[in-house]
Amino acid sequence: MRVVLSNFFSIAISFGFVACVGSLSANAADLGLMTSGPSSIGNCSEIVFTCENGRQYPLCPIAVSVVGEVVTASLHTGHRGATRVRLIPMGVGYRYAGHGVWLDGFRENALLNFGKHNQVACTILRS
Repeated sequence: MRVVLSNFFSIAISFGFVACVGSLSANAADLGLMTSGPSSIGNCSEIVFTCENGRQYPLCPIAVSVVGEVVTASLHTGHRGATRVRLIPMGVGYRYAGHGVWLDGFRENALLNFGKHNQVACTILRS
């Protein structure tokens, strides 16, 4: 009986460990926008937000982490020029914020906010 109980607990602990490690790697992929790596710095065509207002907003990486996560970038908003944005750690999804503009998203869906009362839904178009 002790052997069966011991085997049961060791299997349960193993499954718990695998589930915990698996969820950590899945969450890490949703913390920010991923690029092809440090070679993508300055490449404005890799991440483009296509929005419901009919416009496209390219995101040009300035700093990229070792794993390819965009840390800082410039968001080209058209008539306003380029706005520098920075990744803000979130529990789920990502947020890039700059002066008067911020971008909240999860995977390929995002909301682009121009101030408190102007919001547009976007999707990421990757090249």
